Amino acid sequence: MSPSPRDSALVHAARREPAAHTPVWFMRQAGRSLPEYRALRAGTQMLQACRRPDLVTEITLQPVRRHGVDAAIFFSDIVVPLHAIGVDLDIVPGVGPVIARPIRSRADLSQLRDLTAADVPDITESVRLLTAELGATPLIGFAGAPFTLASYLVEGGPSKNHEHTKALMHGDPALWHDLCAQLAQISGAFLRVQAQAGASVVQLFDSWVGHLSRADYTTYVAEHSARALGAVADLDIPRIHFGVGTGELLPLMGAAGAEVVGVDYRVSLTDAVARLGGEYAVQGNLDPALLFAPWEALERRVREIVAEGQAAPGHIFNLGHGVLPDTDPDVLTRVVDLVHEISAR
Repeated sequence: MSPSPRDSALVHAARREPAAHTPVWFMRQAGRSLPEYRALRAGTQMLQACRRPDLVTEITLQPVRRHGVDAAIFFSDIVVPLHAIGVDLDIVPGVGPVIARPIRSRADLSQLRDLTAADVPDITESVRLLTAELGATPLIGFAGAPFTLASYLVEGGPSKNHEHTKALMHGDPALWHDLCAQLAQISGAFLRVQAQAGASVVQLFDSWVGHLSRADYTTYVAEHSARALGAVADLDIPRIHFGVGTGELLPLMGAAGAEVVGVDYRVSLTDAVARLGGEYAVQGNLDPALLFAPWEALERRVREIVAEGQAAPGHIFNLGHGVLPDTDPDVLTRVVDLVHEISAR
């Protein structure tokens, strides 16, 4: 029988099983720094690109071809499922998602409804096209976590302080929980569509949750992230839970229903493994800025991270956040080769 994604190093590591080498992929590897991506995207808006199976397929495959990474990450955006259910939003270059009518009152919740597979047939088609092309290389599906989606919706766009979000969370907890419950359904359904179409792993991405305390995460967020991750619990695929600035939240994020906990570059993998009690595989955690350092310094840090990851029941090498747009693609390829070389068993 031909090898399948289930036999891959990445899936083995995510399942806390022995792997032939430390698998590696990069968040935001699909695009960003690649000239071939910029050429392909020229003249096409982000939301349009995310809904065209031909573009999604090609963009997702580009870094796999170029870098030899161990997984493809589905090319999309966390607001795609919101756009699919009719929320009036746009992804503004240089800014990010901008919401036409922020959610500040109960009446504003009318903008949201359940997401179904019928809302995103293009996503199903894209995943099927990709898995046919990828063969034994796993595809990672992803969705934005309820808190981060809620923050965009409440703030109206990206925010440094999340003042409207936190004011709503504490000032009207009932409305907050109703909002996040709806978003958990949307995120979970989006993950499930990708998984059922053929994705081998999924990641729940919580960009902004590191702005919360442990107490607030426990009270206002954990149950909703758990519901989103639980939407694929019966499909027997590994789940990755990643957030930025979440060193204090790592055990809670694992307990929400993940096999793999993503670790950003602010916390060493050694500390992360200790905080997680050896119960989870870990993903991470090279600082994306170090890709601009001299090779000797970068190589030293890559070797340290691979060594630190060996203490975990499974380790997926990644950045501690996404690829920066000006990153030299050749450096990424070199990092992949190094990780494979030094971790081969």
